[in-house]
Amino acid sequence: MLTQSQITEIQNKDIAIERVEKQLQRFVTGFPPMNITAPATLGNGILRFDDREAAKYAKLYDKKKKYKSIVKFVPASGAATRMFKMLFTILETYDGSQESYDKLFTKKGLHTPQGFIENIQKFAFYPQLCELLSKDGFDINELLAKKDYKPIVEYIVTPKGLNYGNLPKGLLLFHKYGTTSRTAVEEHLVEGALYAKQHNRDVNIHFTVSPEFMQGFKDCVNETKAGYQAKYDVKYYSSYSIQKPSTDTIAVNLDNTPFENADGSLLFRPAGHGALIENLNDLDFDIIFIKNIDNVVPDNQKDSTVLYKKVLGGILIDYQNSIYKYFAKVSKSRHLSDKRFRNVCKFLSEELFFRFPEGFETWARNDAKEYLLEILNRPIRVCGMVKNEGEPGGGPFFVKESDGAQTLQIIEKAQIDADNKQQMEILNASTHFNPVDLVCGVKNSDGKKYNLLDFIDEDSGIITTKSSNGKELKALELPGLWNGAMSDWNTIFVEIPIETFNPVKEVTDLLRPEHL
Repeated sequence: MLTQSQITEIQNKDIAIERVEKQLQRFVTGFPPMNITAPATLGNGILRFDDREAAKYAKLYDKKKKYKSIVKFVPASGAATRMFKMLFTILETYDGSQESYDKLFTKKGLHTPQGFIENIQKFAFYPQLCELLSKDGFDINELLAKKDYKPIVEYIVTPKGLNYGNLPKGLLLFHKYGTTSRTAVEEHLVEGALYAKQHNRDVNIHFTVSPEFMQGFKDCVNETKAGYQAKYDVKYYSSYSIQKPSTDTIAVNLDNTPFENADGSLLFRPAGHGALIENLNDLDFDIIFIKNIDNVVPDNQKDSTVLYKKVLGGILIDYQNSIYKYFAKVSKSRHLSDKRFRNVCKFLSEELFFRFPEGFETWARNDAKEYLLEILNRPIRVCGMVKNEGEPGGGPFFVKESDGAQTLQIIEKAQIDADNKQQMEILNASTHFNPVDLVCGVKNSDGKKYNLLDFIDEDSGIITTKSSNGKELKALELPGLWNGAMSDWNTIFVEIPIETFNPVKEVTDLLRPEHL
């Protein structure tokens, strides 16, 4: 299917030919839908702890973390264009006439153009906006009084002013603190000091960023970290990585032939956040906290966030120790006794909700021993889960594996067969969703780091329809970072308070009480 010139082009991109050939074949075969058997719910896949138990785990984390190396891993997206979709609509359609005003600004509500304008002074970036407008001869109060909103919006989203429509979320001012404001990056620095501080007061933070924003992230950290180091008595060690170009996936036409750009070159596209498993795999730490760039709150809202980060860390340490002990007992058993076999199976089924293949208890004992060792010898992730108060969708489920076992997985709606009524009923019965709040243990009982690439379910990617220069194409996304890329990890789901989940998906989310 690939010509010699195309093979040469791929080799020059440092992408393995075998990988591209597998991708082309995957467009033909597609990805099998996930076979979910039940939603994970409280008591059946999801753990819940009362205040006393939560405090116990937080205390355990604070006590044991002195023996651990810790990093905070922050997937930072590209440009925040979608966050300002509403403002771009104003820019494109508002001409100052009564007709366009009535069309755009009569609807009430926080997430409306009217809600944005009425509350514009509450945004952390408002002082900067006023200053930039003033430099060019505009008075924001006069513009607001005349309903001349276009210059205001222009100076928010375009290079004329703040250029927020072309910057990443991490570099946007999110929260006010008196006469100063903080970016999302700065809020992660503060969070790191509050729960990811090591015994020597070092705080390691790793940001994955787009290449064009790398310097902006470095500058933001370098310009602000001194103040936070002094305030929290810590020392920051920040590191950065980009989504590796070698993980880009080839695009195809609708007939599954390679898509060519206007100049005849092949089109490769970033393969989604699942590609970041390679970035994660490059980190060598005992405990890795994972949290998205936009899920941060101001200091007056941080207590719950910090507490439950420590809770998840304590749960990781506690369960990890138990798993290490069982692994040692099983691996050292020349002949696995019935009692030990039952104890290990009970732990896995009752504590990790692992459901063994049918008839597992009748397996030859040596085969059962090897199977148990394989299950116990895996990376571990503790995932915070939030009550689903909106539309059902991706979240925690039991999934039937190819060997008949059932494991806990985070599943997106796109991974389910929409035409399968039974599967959709299970999906819609989900009670919780995934806020991307993970704490990971990536080393074995000997302290050796796992190769995380060995634990990916290659069958859990997604094929989507996109376009390039007006021409439709098919694109392939690798197994998602917290979906298929961690499919073969040991998974623990824990209910966490809804107040720990405060993402900023659109600019007016910054007007919610949690961000003021």
